[in-house]
Amino acid sequence: MRHRVLRTVVLAAALAAVPGCNPSPPATPPSPREAAIEEGRRAYLANCVMCHNADPTKPGGAGPEVAGASRELLEARIMRASYPPGYQPKRQTKAMVALPHLAAKLDALAAYLGSVTAAQ
Repeated sequence: MRHRVLRTVVLAAALAAVPGCNPSPPATPPSPREAAIEEGRRAYLANCVMCHNADPTKPGGAGPEVAGASRELLEARIMRASYPPGYQPKRQTKAMVALPHLAAKLDALAAYLGSVTAAQ
């Protein structure tokens, strides 16, 4: 009897290791919005935290909090180191330079920063 139980356990473990035989449900792929937020989070952590806080709801050493920043503001700051017409900057420094290599990440950065709230 003991050998039969052991054989069943070994067989179940072996089947679980074979692709397509694992009884656990497949992972649900992220939605396009979730994927954009994650891409933006990674871009932010790789490019922005040198001046802005790793927590975008808090000010950084050289840059202000950026949670909720609009795509229009991000495009102006990242692509041209300027501000959109009529925007009142949080700080008067001119330290930020244009970062045109992030052009392809603007939508993702906007998705991430738009998803971050002060509650985090």
